[in-house]
Amino acid sequence: RQGAVHIDSADRACSRSHRQTNNMLGLQTSKMLRKAKMGDIRSFSTLKASPSVRRLIQQYGLDEGSISAHSGPMNTVTKADVNAAYEAKKAQDKEAETPFDIEFKPMTGHIFDSAALPTKATTSKKELVEYYKTMFTMRRMEIAADVLYKGKLIKGFCHLYDGQEAVGMGIEAASSYKDSIVTSYRDHTYQFTRGDSVANILGELLGKYIGPAKGKGGSMHMYRSENNFYGGNGIVGAQTPIGAGLAFAHKY
Repeated sequence: RQGAVHIDSADRACSRSHRQTNNMLGLQTSKMLRKAKMGDIRSFSTLKASPSVRRLIQQYGLDEGSISAHSGPMNTVTKADVNAAYEAKKAQDKEAETPFDIEFKPMTGHIFDSAALPTKATTSKKELVEYYKTMFTMRRMEIAADVLYKGKLIKGFCHLYDGQEAVGMGIEAASSYKDSIVTSYRDHTYQFTRGDSVANILGELLGKYIGPAKGKGGSMHMYRSENNFYGGNGIVGAQTPIGAGLAFAHKY
């Protein structure tokens, strides 16, 4: 009886510690989810501009650093300044779309005829930056999930994909939503590249209704059939027959 009471007291002390940790992580998570839901809303706290000029800046998709001119009274930003920054941005965007070639080192293929493999790829700065932004978002999302899991806010399993972002990005870059993808249990980032939001994915991990499986599936059971993502699979190799069936469906 005394031993049971001692263990119970220790458990309560641990529970208090866990509650304090969970509360801190919970606040951080809620802020992160709110920020994800709000989208790319930029702050102009240090910019002197009227409300109409601020709306124009957001409408043009500009950030504070891209506006170099402050020609208004008391060093304020005017509509002319914003329009000039927008024209400069359009010129930069046009330049970023200029294609260029990347030469590959000679590759040796397994089964494939090495002579038939590509020796170069044509891309642009804009395309590469989009790849990088997508992979960066994958990494940050997975690190956030890792923190939540270690804080015991994510229950059950949590299979992360950080370090493998380039693999998924390469697959998505070579395909479209008309192509089907099925994977094993590391599926968070494929849910993202198939069009779901970071907030929904983290919500699924946290058991929230906003998740793709209404919070009931968790880490290994993401799914987005409208964009031909047929999910993660908790059983090793279970995606193989599903993938074969999808391949036959595409073929026939």
